[in-house]
Amino acid sequence: MSMTKLSQETSEELKNNRRSFLGMAAMTAAAAQLGVSGPLDAQVSKVNTSAPSPSTPSKSKSFGPLKQIDAGVLNVGYAEASPASGPAAILLHGWPYDIHSFVDVAPVLASAGYRVVAPFLRGYGTTRFLSRETVRNGQPSAIAVDTVALMDALKIQKAIVAGFDWGGRTGDIMAVLWPERCKALVSVSGYLIGSQESGKVPLPPTAELQWWYQYYFATERGRAGYEKYRHDFSKLIWQLASPKWNFDDATFDRSAASFDNPDHVAVVIHNYRWRLGLAEGEPKYDDLEKRLAKAPVIAVPTITMEGDANGAPHPDPSAYAKKFTGKYAHRNITGGVGHNLPQEAPEAFAKAVVDVDAFDRR
Repeated sequence: MSMTKLSQETSEELKNNRRSFLGMAAMTAAAAQLGVSGPLDAQVSKVNTSAPSPSTPSKSKSFGPLKQIDAGVLNVGYAEASPASGPAAILLHGWPYDIHSFVDVAPVLASAGYRVVAPFLRGYGTTRFLSRETVRNGQPSAIAVDTVALMDALKIQKAIVAGFDWGGRTGDIMAVLWPERCKALVSVSGYLIGSQESGKVPLPPTAELQWWYQYYFATERGRAGYEKYRHDFSKLIWQLASPKWNFDDATFDRSAASFDNPDHVAVVIHNYRWRLGLAEGEPKYDDLEKRLAKAPVIAVPTITMEGDANGAPHPDPSAYAKKFTGKYAHRNITGGVGHNLPQEAPEAFAKAVVDVDAFDRR
């Protein structure tokens, strides 16, 4: 190793240590800026690649006053942590979750100097369609277009995109279709881009069993059942997807409130029916879906993650490693971490965002 390279690596290590130190020192201030309420002992004290015990119930913190902005076909509700001048990190949730999956992640990133934006996806929380005539469409490309429209509305040219479940898929899609807008990517469960054609391929019986709710949603009984029991249904999904996460009622109810959105059921049902080819998408997204159906590689710097107790359907990391052709790393998070990785292991998730941001500087 040359002395020049050693000096560069030492300098980078010092910068990282300084950022970590300043992040911990600013934790309390960042929490106040973000409007996170609750005892400070619930805040994350440092960023680790391993998770604390997921059996510890999350404290009942919440974001402060949310913001609203017109973006594309939506009026989007979102939480934001300053500084506004910092590099942007957009955090995207999945189903049946909401922005509170990131309530412990956001203060860590804000304290490290990031502008954190955590939006409710279409059909969740305070996000609303601007027109009654707009199709309550849940197809993946539409959600990605929503996110780019939000970036435009917030005047964010480029961002680190990080998410899980629907949010991870959305990040993957953005990295493929608009790499110029995606500085880097953190995707839980890795490469999640699919198509209606791939959705027709039968899986082994044990894998099909895991998708029971997808087939339930394909029926009108399923739609009516989710409409009537969406609270209990979603809680069951949380329990199945994260079997070792002993979340308390307050933690679940805080997120479940976002499912009362008047468009929630329509968007969720359309998403799963579209995947099976049982519902049509909108023609304006056809070209995007054709590109995605080719399962293109992702070239932006990426960290993929997986919890060791994820009870939801997910691919093995070895199956998608070659889909990432840029600087890439995968992290297995141990300690009984399930599907909702950002909320169950916020330190590890926040560290992945910080680390992937540094990929293109090394």
